[in-house]
Amino acid sequence: MQEPERDRSPPDSGGRTTRLVAVSNRLPITVERKGGEWRVQPGGGGLVRALAPVLRNRGGLWIGWSGTTEEVDWRELIGEASKDIGYQLHTVTLTSEEVEGFYIGFSNQVIWPLFHDLQTRCNFDPEFWHYYRLVNEKFAEVIGQNSTEADYIWVHDYQLIHVGEIMRSLGIQRRTGFFLHIPFPAPDLFIKLPWRAEILKALLEYDLIGFQTMRDRRHFVNSLLYLMPGVKVSGRGAVQSVEIGDRQVRVGNFPISIDFDSFARQAGSPTVTTQVNWLRRSMMDSYIAFGADRLDYTKGIPERLLAFRNALERYPDLQRRLTLVQVVVPSRIEVAEYRSLKAEVEQLVGEINGRFTHAGWVPIHYLYRNLDTEELLAYYRAARIALVTPLKDGMNLVAKEYCASNVQEDGVLILSEFAGAAYQLQENALLVNPYDIEGMADAIHQAFYMDSEEKRQRMGRMRDTIRRNNIFKWIDSYLQAAFAKQLGDFPSVEEFIPQIRLDIEG
Repeated sequence: MQEPERDRSPPDSGGRTTRLVAVSNRLPITVERKGGEWRVQPGGGGLVRALAPVLRNRGGLWIGWSGTTEEVDWRELIGEASKDIGYQLHTVTLTSEEVEGFYIGFSNQVIWPLFHDLQTRCNFDPEFWHYYRLVNEKFAEVIGQNSTEADYIWVHDYQLIHVGEIMRSLGIQRRTGFFLHIPFPAPDLFIKLPWRAEILKALLEYDLIGFQTMRDRRHFVNSLLYLMPGVKVSGRGAVQSVEIGDRQVRVGNFPISIDFDSFARQAGSPTVTTQVNWLRRSMMDSYIAFGADRLDYTKGIPERLLAFRNALERYPDLQRRLTLVQVVVPSRIEVAEYRSLKAEVEQLVGEINGRFTHAGWVPIHYLYRNLDTEELLAYYRAARIALVTPLKDGMNLVAKEYCASNVQEDGVLILSEFAGAAYQLQENALLVNPYDIEGMADAIHQAFYMDSEEKRQRMGRMRDTIRRNNIFKWIDSYLQAAFAKQLGDFPSVEEFIPQIRLDIEG
């Protein structure tokens, strides 16, 4: 008789099985009503791809909001979805007023612009703060009801900064970690936040705080030293120790990445290759420059379009030879500021096309929609130039996805120096200041005329960097710092290759 499989999940000190509990604003699913029935589909994005191997079929748990405020029988709906994806889901129910104040308000009108160095876009409405605290308390309560002391609670991103602090205040004793996916601002910007002290104190209630880059960690530590004089910081390397009173908190930088092998394998598939050939023929074999961004003012889309216009003006030899494909993924269209941004982008596209279009050549192909997996990969491969030029970004995985998908190693990455990815790719990408319109135009011209051997060397080195520092190394480094475990300490699971799409959460 075959021996049953032994549970090899790492036990805690009391002999109980350690379970990873992921907590994020949204569940890793999409919920929509079709024909009077609710349907659940697996979600996409880098975080889902990173955590699925740890959670799937090994008792893992993910807690988050469903994305709707309508009344739904979540027990049945989420139960079926949990079976399909291989780990448990628990939803936090929110009212429309809570979504307005917590998500649209504090998260996206206070934290988001401030942490991206855009203070003038902030709306410091005190009511937003109260809703933010209220929703964080709801999340903490759901965690307490659905986890045990043996579990490790990993909270993700700026929407849920206070969850760890509220858990402690409610007597919910858990090992906790937090990872900030967006940048952390410099102290001179952070101190403008009316609730700056509360935010810092809340973060210090976690056992481990993770940031994308050393810059972000340094900004956080400097803010601590400025606003909390009793804090002591020690240690060097990727992880430092912060002492405040009788508490010791670890603070580290862990740059998130992608599943390099999955992208490269799917990009090289026959079906994608067929689409690549069709794309290049449909554009008369002109050079394709490619940009793909969620609709957001931090992505620098208008500045990129102005730079492309400037390149066509100052380098007329690019006309009829270079085409920009700009994908904009709809996001937060209920917010007036985002609708205005969409109108600005479309006006610029129309103006540039109206001015420079010639028979058989349109300078900008504008797509306002998400792309399916194969279409996105085909554009990555067909593009000889990628324009990844955010005004500020925590990491920006599009840069890494483009390189992983560039299996011919014939592309050039033009990358904002204010993207977190620049810290790993700066030596081989063409770094630009997204506020420097002429500088970006010059980079476009340089990329167009770069010889094939230089392209191959630059792209090859970037792909090697991303291959070595993939998504699994990211999760290993965090889990090792969190509680001396790695991905390999969890039971192995069958290969999981989800659909790839642009992450529109942001």
